[in-house]
Amino acid sequence: MLSDLSVISYGAAAAVYAILAVLLGTHHIRRNVDRALLLASLVTLVWASTLVTQSVWGTPGFFVRYLLELLRYTAWIFLLFAMLRNTLRQGHLSGQIKKFMGVGAVGLLVTLITLGSLEFVFGVALLGGKTKVIGQLALSLLGLSLVEQIWRNAPAFGRASMKYLCIGIATVFVFDFLMYADALLFGEISNAFWNARGLVNAALVPLFAVNVINARRQPVSFHLSRSAAFHAGTFILAGIYLVILSITGYYVRTLGGEWGQSLQVILSAVALVFLTTLIASRRVRARLMVRISQNFFDYKYDYRDEWLKMTKELSDLSQDPPLAQRVIRILANLVESNAGAIWLRSDTGTYTLKDTSNLAVPKYTVIDEDAELVTFFKSKEWIINLDEYQADPLAYDLLEIPEAIAKTPDTWLIIPLFLDNELYGIAITGRPLARIELNWENFDLIKVVARQTCNLLAQADAQNRLSRAMQFEAVSKASAFMAHDLKTVIAQLSLLVNNAQTHKHNPAFVDDMINTTEHAVRKMTNLLEHIRKPPKKAGTTPLNLNNLVANLLEQYENQRPVPRQEGEAPPITVNADEEQLKSVLGHLIQNALDATPPDGEVSLSLKKAKDHAVLFIQDSGSGMTDDFLNNRLFKPFESTKGLTGMGIGAYQAREYIQQLGGTIDATSEPGTGSCFSIRIPVAEKQEHDQRPSTDRPAPIEM
Repeated sequence: MLSDLSVISYGAAAAVYAILAVLLGTHHIRRNVDRALLLASLVTLVWASTLVTQSVWGTPGFFVRYLLELLRYTAWIFLLFAMLRNTLRQGHLSGQIKKFMGVGAVGLLVTLITLGSLEFVFGVALLGGKTKVIGQLALSLLGLSLVEQIWRNAPAFGRASMKYLCIGIATVFVFDFLMYADALLFGEISNAFWNARGLVNAALVPLFAVNVINARRQPVSFHLSRSAAFHAGTFILAGIYLVILSITGYYVRTLGGEWGQSLQVILSAVALVFLTTLIASRRVRARLMVRISQNFFDYKYDYRDEWLKMTKELSDLSQDPPLAQRVIRILANLVESNAGAIWLRSDTGTYTLKDTSNLAVPKYTVIDEDAELVTFFKSKEWIINLDEYQADPLAYDLLEIPEAIAKTPDTWLIIPLFLDNELYGIAITGRPLARIELNWENFDLIKVVARQTCNLLAQADAQNRLSRAMQFEAVSKASAFMAHDLKTVIAQLSLLVNNAQTHKHNPAFVDDMINTTEHAVRKMTNLLEHIRKPPKKAGTTPLNLNNLVANLLEQYENQRPVPRQEGEAPPITVNADEEQLKSVLGHLIQNALDATPPDGEVSLSLKKAKDHAVLFIQDSGSGMTDDFLNNRLFKPFESTKGLTGMGIGAYQAREYIQQLGGTIDATSEPGTGSCFSIRIPVAEKQEHDQRPSTDRPAPIEM
């Protein structure tokens, strides 16, 4: 019994449809379609079980099986009408077609069932064997017509909920149509068709189950990508080609006489080489992909796949190949091309050739900023098809194509690259490897990709500009600091030169000149050493701040006004580098002197807070505005001295004081003067106060 293929085939169908009926009956009856599917599953279960019993025990007879065949068709067609009813709520099926299909289905089913029942009950044979087969064929065609109407009239967003049902039911009717057509042709039902019928019906149950699950929870969606369709189509065409080759080879061998076998070998070898050449040809593959996209998909492009390919190309941070080369490749691949070129806007406003791929560009490649093409793109974000342009220049307002593009052979599309609303570049693509009919979808995708890639090109260009600017800034900053320190040394030496004629016979002046010159030499030596080998971090030693302030006052005693110290402070020791601290405090004192007229006042006041030393430098000079005080004072290259100042002293002072763990603040009023307060941690608290303090300043001990 188990060796009988029909028993295994229809037994499997009965088992899986029983499982489907249980699944529907226990969890998933929510819609009329679910109820109709449950009915079809139960009828198919009875039908398959009956065929199993007939194969095993020889019962029931033919007419019972025939009536069950008709009932099975009735159940599946009833399911199709339930689906059609849902489709009519959203589609546009006309009333005449609905009425005709409904009346035709009911009339055909009622007629066949009635005549079959009369024959079974009364033994009246009103229909012959071939007539019954024709009736089965008519029911199969009716079922296929209903499936076609359901699919064609369903809205695009509603097809996902019924596509598996449509595929499964259409397969049932197609298989039965082929089986009964074969029976009508040869006068009997083929055993191969009959034995495979149950397994085919059983294999469709997963489609029905997936549809049931989709209707209840998150859909389980199966999608055939363009790539899969391309490879499947390639294999199918190759298979058909090999079948034709085999048939041709057979007849060549049969009819070729003595040469037949040799001719068959030669034909097979040549044909296989030809097939391999076709499969390896990019042009043929491109044309096949175009045909598949045009005939089997709603959209030309698999947008997910296109976006992933573009992301993969652009996410590579290396410069092999360069970014511009990758952009050309991406744009060209969108239209099945492998050639292109790209122009980007330069600093002068012209568009210069950035890169090319598989195109021979002319020697002159610059596109002027006032070219008609540039003006055209600025007013219209159009993609220019040069084939259309040559056929009808009026469509593009008799636009003049620049020589850099016009003299480039095999160009096809001219694509504008926009950065926001500005024309940043121009790209061209070579002719496609397969003929492509462009429509709105092509142009929209090209524009989106062009804008995205243009943003990356602009970012890369901005990054290169920023890198160069940072290098120049580093050089400029080092030069500015060096010039500022040299300016101080030059001021000291100039003062000596100006007073040399008057005091050159004074031994005290000579000693002071020697000390000043020695200090200037030491200062410039340290400066050169610092430039040649910048220290990672300045060293600190315990330093008597009182003595340092006194030395500074002594150093500037020849200036006008003469800076003076107010009050006396207790001994204060801080951890700092003597030269650097003296330099930054000297800058602040010099700034106060420069801002104060000779009859004004510059005073220093040293106090000790709880854990900080505080030095006040106050002047009665020109003062600073609130805007300068808040936004520009401690920025490099900002100065109130106009062209005579570098704007470095205050910045250097704040940087070093913060490095010591202190702070520097300033208050000022135009026309009244300014006051700088410098807070430095005392030596006893240095380890605790290495970072800048953000707390409220402690009260000053008076």
